[in-house]
Amino acid sequence: MGRSEHRPNRRSKSVAPANHDGFWVELRRCLVKNRSIWLVIVFLQVLGLPGSAAPPETSAMALLGSDDQSLFNHARTLDSNRIDLAHALFWVRTDAGTAVDDSAVGDKWKVTFDHETATPPSSFVFDGKPSKEFLKGCQRESSHKKLDENRTEHNLTYTDPDTGLQVRLQGVEYHDSNTVEWTLYFKNTGSLDTPILSDIQPLDINLKRDRGDEFLLRHSAGGFNRPDAYQPRQTVLGPKLQKRVNAAGGRPTNTDMCYFNLEAGSQGVIAAIGWPGQWAATFTRDEGTAINIRAGQELTHFKLHPSEEVRTPLIVLQFRNEGDWIDAQNTWRRWMKSYGMPKPGGKLPSPQLLAASSRAYNEMHNANEENQIMFIDRYLEEDILIDYWWMDAGWYPCKGDWGNTGTWEVDKTRFPRGFKPVSDHAHSKGVKILVWFEPERVRADTWLAENHPEWIFGGANGGLLNLGNPEALDWLTNHIDKLITENGIDLYRQDFNINPLKFWRDNDAQDRQGITEMKHVTGYLAYLDELLRRHPNMLIDTCASGGRRLDLETLRRCVPLWRSDYAFEPIGHQCQTYGLSFWLPFHGTGTVAYVDAPYYGGGASPVQPYAFWSNSGISLVFGLDMRVKELDYDTLRRLVRQWRSISADYYGDFCPLTPWSLEKDAWIAWQFHRPEIGQGMVQAFRRPESTFPRGRFKLRGLLPDARYEVTNLDLPGKVRMTGRELMEAGVEIAIEDRPGAAVVTYLKVE
Repeated sequence: MGRSEHRPNRRSKSVAPANHDGFWVELRRCLVKNRSIWLVIVFLQVLGLPGSAAPPETSAMALLGSDDQSLFNHARTLDSNRIDLAHALFWVRTDAGTAVDDSAVGDKWKVTFDHETATPPSSFVFDGKPSKEFLKGCQRESSHKKLDENRTEHNLTYTDPDTGLQVRLQGVEYHDSNTVEWTLYFKNTGSLDTPILSDIQPLDINLKRDRGDEFLLRHSAGGFNRPDAYQPRQTVLGPKLQKRVNAAGGRPTNTDMCYFNLEAGSQGVIAAIGWPGQWAATFTRDEGTAINIRAGQELTHFKLHPSEEVRTPLIVLQFRNEGDWIDAQNTWRRWMKSYGMPKPGGKLPSPQLLAASSRAYNEMHNANEENQIMFIDRYLEEDILIDYWWMDAGWYPCKGDWGNTGTWEVDKTRFPRGFKPVSDHAHSKGVKILVWFEPERVRADTWLAENHPEWIFGGANGGLLNLGNPEALDWLTNHIDKLITENGIDLYRQDFNINPLKFWRDNDAQDRQGITEMKHVTGYLAYLDELLRRHPNMLIDTCASGGRRLDLETLRRCVPLWRSDYAFEPIGHQCQTYGLSFWLPFHGTGTVAYVDAPYYGGGASPVQPYAFWSNSGISLVFGLDMRVKELDYDTLRRLVRQWRSISADYYGDFCPLTPWSLEKDAWIAWQFHRPEIGQGMVQAFRRPESTFPRGRFKLRGLLPDARYEVTNLDLPGKVRMTGRELMEAGVEIAIEDRPGAAVVTYLKVE
């Protein structure tokens, strides 16, 4: 939807704007630009403009032109009680009043806007009354702030004069994409407990499609410990069908990802949920051509104490009016790079090569100062220039079991001087260090369980550290900050190997259901924010038994360097790269460059390019046993040089070139494309039982008349092809080995 200096009013019963010429000019501009039935519906549904010589539909029709008559007629059939997806965007933009560049105009819109008939893109029940009715009796205020040239923040506040309940929608409009986000906040400004708030759905909207193509929901499996983690899924939503997707156990991507691409023909919307807790989403079709979408925290039924404030999950909607679903996914990837990822020091994380001794030393149980320094030096001696040295679980007093978490001090028996000698040595060699933590899970007989059982759901017997407890949160923040600072830690890795939902719900009274989860989630995010404030150049890695905590709020603060505990096996990781790359532009995994590598173990192993490339990504951690000097280091060095040459391409647009498949007789391939510099690469894999030695793959996104230099990294010579040839005929890739892999790059040269 286009921006405008002048935004239209809704009809007011008491005040009628005198002239709508500017509005109709803006409407025509938006319609010509977007050609969107949804946007037509929005303008006609949201606006009822009086005082015009011709009815609004006549004026709009004149602007659209006769060739759009059928489209316009369909827009007129929309049930006036419904609200579609673009209306949700329009509500945040117009109902909140977005004329921030002209305060006089903005004040006028605030006066004349008929907010009593507006329908927010959210719903809840308060004291037994639906929010649509409740909000009509509230006092309304709005404020607006331009964050930068591409973003405007809007705050819309409703206050109930009887109970003091304050409902605030905080939203951000993204002017460089058809994207909007919002979060609801509820605060008790009164002197007594509020009546019950329940069934809070920060996303509750209806969409009505054109007749023809049915609704198709694209969604994905979560980050569990299996080869089919992140598997792309499709659900056709026919009449009267309902699809429910939800978190499991309180970890947001335990079983399903909280990202969705809903399409109907040439249009669609991506919806994302930012909530590191128990969310749920339902997609419910009626018997006609409409669908209702609801999403939020799974269980809410509570009263608020005086001065108490809570928040809902973050909702993001991104609209597509042209292109196909893959274009939509890549628009999302670009938005994630701009607005959904951490930027240490103001920059996106660079591609990175890491290394750890976890396989050789049973995590950190058998690690010490000397062998950690030795491993770092061995990598550098072999000219494998790592960016980070990774020290994982078990470095604290844990009685030989890394799962005994709750005593967050460096074990002085193995590291008598802490990690500082290791980090100082690494830094002197140009290497940074990463250290693993898991602060939320507490075992019995640890420092936290013995000294502060009141901070733990489970008490002295261990359980979940209550991050909703201000004292516990303050202690944790200061203590971990001290460890980071004193030990020279450059990258903080947070794991989460416990399902918190039962702890949360067991702690809630009948009239406080959902509160413990809300406060824990809010504390967790505040903890990460404070660490980042104190260490603005530090990257944080999110891990939860692999990739079980990849909601948007977490990913705005962290990156996943270990996307699944299903490790090393090639076919599973090929499929994980394929599935996760639709949603995340940055995710990492590990490699031993050996197809049969066990999770733990040392010793010699062959170096296999197929295994290396199957596990490669923008972030890659080696698990080699560097005590063995007879490894094929020549091949390892060649593979690392090749990876360095293409690693930045993983930030490009992701385009699948084959279907997703776990079959051993299949090929799988994809393209990463950087249109801004005319460069990209194709990765192709021939699996062990495939009888086909070659394949031809049609690329996407190239300039038809441009010429590209095409290079197979394992073959001599280069070939020049036009973009049209690469997109229409495709690039042929031969892989003689079975299994085998190929990496083919291209660069626009003229």
